Parts: sequence; C-alpha cells; structure tokens
Amino acid sequence: MSFVDDEVSDCGVDSRSRLESYVFSCELSSEVPFYTFQADEDEDVEHFLELKTICLGDCAKEENNVVEVTAMNHQGKKISVPVANLNISCLPMVSLGEFELMAPVTLRLKSGSGPVTISGLHLVATENEESEISDEDDDDVGEEEMPSIKPAKKKQKA
Repeated sequence: MSFVDDEVSDCGVDSRSRLESYVFSCELSSEVPFYTFQADEDEDVEHFLELKTICLGDCAKEENNVVEVTAMNHQGKKISVPVANLNISCLPMVSLGEFELMAPVTLRLKSGSGPVTISGLHLVATENEESEISDEDDDDVGEEEMPSIKPAKKKQKA
C-alpha cells in the first residue's frame, strides 16, 4: 500500500517530496515487552511512524495494560509518554488518530501482560529530484517559446 502526496505539511515535507506509506503493526506482550521502530540512515529519506490504534488481544487478562512511547522531542532529547491504558472490561482499544513520530521510536508495554497490538503507518518521505529538474526545464522552455514583444509601427501619412 502506498500513496504519493505533492504537498504534505504535517511532517515538514515540502511540495517537492514524495510520500509513501506502508502498513505497520507490532504486538507487545510479557514475552516481547518492547519494539523499536528504526529507519535506514539515508540523507534524502525521512521515516515517520503514524500510530492509529492500540488494541488488546483476545486472550488478554483482566488487568491494566499501559503502552508507553519513547521518541525525540523538539529539542532532540528522548522523552517517554504513556499513550494508552487498556483494560479488557472497559477499554479494550484506543484510536490515536494521526499520532505521528519521527524514527527512532520505541513502543513498550510498561505494565500488564498483553497481548497488545499496535497498528498504524510507516511513512517514508523522499526528496523528489525529478520534479525539481522538470520544473527548471519547464521554465526554460517557456522562456524560449515566448517571442520578444516589439512595438507596433505607425503608418506615416503622406
């Protein structure tokens, strides 16, 4: 699953960027209490994790399951924030809307035994160099095709 946007302002991507999205999912439990979403280190690519839902599994116990997210804040420091406190009897699922974080992101089951499924989108923003080149070429072509404007000659009366 992938899509292309010409203009995406939510994640700081300019109008000459290509944005692809892929389905993301991970399951946290007492056996696997954390998952770290990391990205390839490429200069022209930015990776984002957009969390959509956090849901308890069928075999979840009657206990509180707290899910915590650790990511960078605007100052480049790691910060941990609880984003869901789920209980099978009263709140088995929470919708986060478009909770977008830049990689790396660690998802952790802070309390409870799960299983907890976290789903969302892995967004990949790449700089679209072809657009820049084609825009420059289009500008040059437009200038070459426009004839220069000359003033009209007035007829002389004899």
